[in-house]
Amino acid sequence: MNYDKLDAEYWKAQIERISEIRGKIASRKQVVFDGLVVPEEADLTIGTGRRLSLAIMFIDLCRSSSRPAEVLGEQDLLVRIYDLYFTEMIRIAEEYGGTVEKNTGDGLMAYYEDEEVEVPDNCCKRALTCAMTMMYTTANAINPILQATPTDIIHFRVGIDYGHTTIAQLGAAKRFGNRVAVGNTPNVASKMLDGVGDDQIILGENVVNRIPVGWRQWCELYKSDTGYTYTYSGKPYRFFRYNSRWSRPL
Repeated sequence: MNYDKLDAEYWKAQIERISEIRGKIASRKQVVFDGLVVPEEADLTIGTGRRLSLAIMFIDLCRSSSRPAEVLGEQDLLVRIYDLYFTEMIRIAEEYGGTVEKNTGDGLMAYYEDEEVEVPDNCCKRALTCAMTMMYTTANAINPILQATPTDIIHFRVGIDYGHTTIAQLGAAKRFGNRVAVGNTPNVASKMLDGVGDDQIILGENVVNRIPVGWRQWCELYKSDTGYTYTYSGKPYRFFRYNSRWSRPL
């Protein structure tokens, strides 16, 4: 490998490799199928997926880039903080029937399905109650620990949206494969957090329509001009701020 230039022979081999991959993909029959449950990684081969209706939840740590992380001691402390926080958040997500797809370093993505027989209630309600439990746990169990350290407590925000999503296995066979969520719903759930303040829960309108009616009183219109519209009606797809929180364990 020549690191001083884009080598012509390397580029030629790359074009041939891409052409070969394209041919393999084009020769495949249908690669995405409707499903009822989130597939296990072993259930999917590279380049295939299963389409489901899911609630997608994104967690984003606030001001993570401003935490001191230059010298060894600062990085050591930061890793310990993230280890404590994400270990518990992942466990909570799974206990509420969620599947954690990835940890981005300062965030987390999980999805919740409706067809999980062993878990009651629809996926939107479970995702929302999971978010509230995460916030209560952070405020009342994790942050008190951090207050004894020379670092800031944790604040985070949550975005939840609901809709058709394909869980696909993408990557290079026998090298690196990764299960990913593909579709508008995960994109919206991630982007709805832009500009959102500390410890806020933002819901897409599809989620609001599927949580218990009595809970909707806590939904406050956050943004109507979101840049997203309903496909068939053309009406704006709105985001709502959810203002209720757990006050104490019951």
